[in-house]
Amino acid sequence: MKEEIIIAGFGGQGVLSMGKILAYSGVMQDMEVSWMPSYGPEMRGGTANVTVILSDESISSPILHEFDTAIILNQQSLDKFESMVRPGGLLIYDGNGITHHPTRKDISIYRVDATVEAARMKSAKTFNMIILGAYLKLHDLVKMENVLKGLKKSLPERHHHLIPLNEKAITRGGEIVKKI
Repeated sequence: MKEEIIIAGFGGQGVLSMGKILAYSGVMQDMEVSWMPSYGPEMRGGTANVTVILSDESISSPILHEFDTAIILNQQSLDKFESMVRPGGLLIYDGNGITHHPTRKDISIYRVDATVEAARMKSAKTFNMIILGAYLKLHDLVKMENVLKGLKKSLPERHHHLIPLNEKAITRGGEIVKKI
């Protein structure tokens, strides 16, 4: 088993954190893991993406040109990465700001309105956890208990009081994801 994932959006949307949490979760399940971030010099507001590979075998290279799953958070990233999802793969996207929706017929496409849901929850910072919850609902590669451990490890201790809210956001993401 090997899952090759790209998570892409604007800096500040929690792209790298989401990837790090998935990577930590894989490590806690004794998987081979690669986490490779990429972001422009602008950081917040610039584009950011991270590739995560989770495997039960050695990973030969962290550099990917095709993905099993793309988690897309903005139009620029959709334009760039939609074509790089392998046939039969999975594309999950947040509909906020998307003007040209995915069109491929050879992949499974799901939409999660995480921006709207994070506003409803009155916590914009839960956006990425709502997205992560949608992914976990569709692909149970890592266990929730390990995701929560990964969340605890990646959040600074001063923010650990937010873990229950983030757990709620993960659950909510799984509830609101819709097949397109």
